[in-house]
Amino acid sequence: MKIFAERLKELRMEEDLSLDKLGEAIGVSGVAIGRWERCERIPNIENLVALAVYFKVRTDYLVGLED
Repeated sequence: MKIFAERLKELRMEEDLSLDKLGEAIGVSGVAIGRWERCERIPNIENLVALAVYFKVRTDYLVGLED
């Protein structure tokens, strides 16, 4: 899931969002976002979809199935 972590961080930084701000926007803690970015945890499907909707990208992009 390294590609997911890299893409999540890249998208977050492009939007100039803190971990907490992104977490607040999708209903999780900033700590959870940080763990996803460090490959310590993976999001459940609901959170993955929430991230895709927030960033206006496909879930396939987030998980590295498309560029």
